[in-house]
Amino acid sequence: MSCLFCRIAEGSIPASKVYEDDEMVAFHDIHPQAPLHVLVVPRAHVATLNDLSPEHDAMVGRLQRRAAAIAAASGYGESGFRTVMNCNADAGQTVFHIHLHLLAGRSLAWPPG
Repeated sequence: MSCLFCRIAEGSIPASKVYEDDEMVAFHDIHPQAPLHVLVVPRAHVATLNDLSPEHDAMVGRLQRRAAAIAAASGYGESGFRTVMNCNADAGQTVFHIHLHLLAGRSLAWPPG
């Protein structure tokens, strides 16, 4: 298996995990862009948002809800947090396995990057 996030999800590559269940794993980004920068990754391999189908709708919703729960548990639920999913290289996607970035702990400008 060559996908970095699949290997992290299966446990063959270590990560600083903050949550995992049968459907997803969440871990600290190794190049954080905010005091809290967690990646929420489904165990199912889907390369990009363009590859999602209707049967993925509930899974994507659960990724968002888990990110909100992690933000709240980390003390950022009330002050604010951002979730981002990039699609393809021009948007900044570097690992081609969908994942949600959870960012919090500093003022986040708009528009982003």
